[in-house]
Amino acid sequence: MAELPNNSISNHILPVSATMVGVCMTVISVIQLVPKNTLAPITDKLLAIDGLFFLISTLFSYWSLRHDSHREVLEKYADWIFMLGMILMTLVGFIIPFEMFRT
Repeated sequence: MAELPNNSISNHILPVSATMVGVCMTVISVIQLVPKNTLAPITDKLLAIDGLFFLISTLFSYWSLRHDSHREVLEKYADWIFMLGMILMTLVGFIIPFEMFRT
């Protein structure tokens, strides 16, 4: 296997996306502690989908580190899925405070 350059995108996506899976699971757990009528029931489902995006991104990133022949394609998929996860997490981040503090 050839040496990866230090600036390989997979070297950055892999640890961050794996951490974001844990963040999604933690926020889902915290949302379960909030009274049921406070948050939209969709937020925990969106975070579960978001965690799945980050998990898939982690897998593509890992596979790109292991398979030289498909590295560029796998990194591209990992990057796009990671960005989808970040966009979804940002949207959920806007939903939660608006739902918690609406009157």
